[in-house]
Amino acid sequence: MYSTTDFRKGLKIEVEGIPYEIVEFQHFKPGKGGAMVRTKLRNILTARMQDITFRSGEKVEKPDLETRDMQFLYRQDEELIFMDLTTYEQLHMHVDTTDGKEGFLKDGQECRVLLYKGAPLDIDIPVSLVLEVVETEPGAKGDTVSNVTKPAKLETGLVVQVPIFVNEGDRIKVDTRSREYLGRE
Repeated sequence: MYSTTDFRKGLKIEVEGIPYEIVEFQHFKPGKGGAMVRTKLRNILTARMQDITFRSGEKVEKPDLETRDMQFLYRQDEELIFMDLTTYEQLHMHVDTTDGKEGFLKDGQECRVLLYKGAPLDIDIPVSLVLEVVETEPGAKGDTVSNVTKPAKLETGLVVQVPIFVNEGDRIKVDTRSREYLGRE
């Protein structure tokens, strides 16, 4: 169990059976009565924000969260299939739970999967990945205007904007948070 004195930004707690992540917290003492802790929490299951105030010294539960190293096997319709690298057990995760991160997954790629009570919640991928361009229009010769971009389809099926000099077969570095082109490899 955690006490309010253990609160810090990013700490995951469970309140009334619901897992939350602490986004902000503030200790305060009103004129009358004991000290309090005002928190802004993000529901881990729904991503909704909620404000909850706790009495100082109040105890909250630790959520049943764990992360496992897994390998992405393949995508089947709206499901992502992962394999646990230690038990070789397969795990199915719905595409909607990844918040768009599925566009960066290649078959056979290793990543960390966040589980809540054994059910998959989210995946953790690197901040940047190197992916191959499989489809893009050729750049016009002599077009040297800066900041001109074109769409490029990557090996994972994701489409990003790239500079005009990037061609099919090039390997590019992409920021997984903003989906922006970072450079060629």
